[in-house]
Amino acid sequence: MKDSRVKQILGIAVFLAMIGTNALAHSEKESMTPADGAVLDNVPETLEMRFNDGMRLTKVEMTYAGTQIETLDLGAQSGFVKEFSLPLVPMGSGLYQIEWRGLGVDGHPMTGSFSFEVK
Repeated sequence: MKDSRVKQILGIAVFLAMIGTNALAHSEKESMTPADGAVLDNVPETLEMRFNDGMRLTKVEMTYAGTQIETLDLGAQSGFVKEFSLPLVPMGSGLYQIEWRGLGVDGHPMTGSFSFEVK
């Protein structure tokens, strides 16, 4: 009887440890298009963002030439998704800096930034 009780407790402990590990896994950026540091001939029509797990974006801002800031239209989001396609506002040649904020499916706030240049 004592052996089965120990096995039961050990099984529960292993199960809880596995659940805890999954809860600690944050959504991570998989890819952004245009890529960080890309040099392009034209401003793309959309910004593509892909994450390894569900994300709810709360704000995406684009800074052009270090001065002009545009808040990108996130559209109607329902729930957490892995892929986003956001329309870009073309502002001509120069450096574009993208800063994003969101909430991962695990409840943790996430932030990131990247930039690309248009000749």
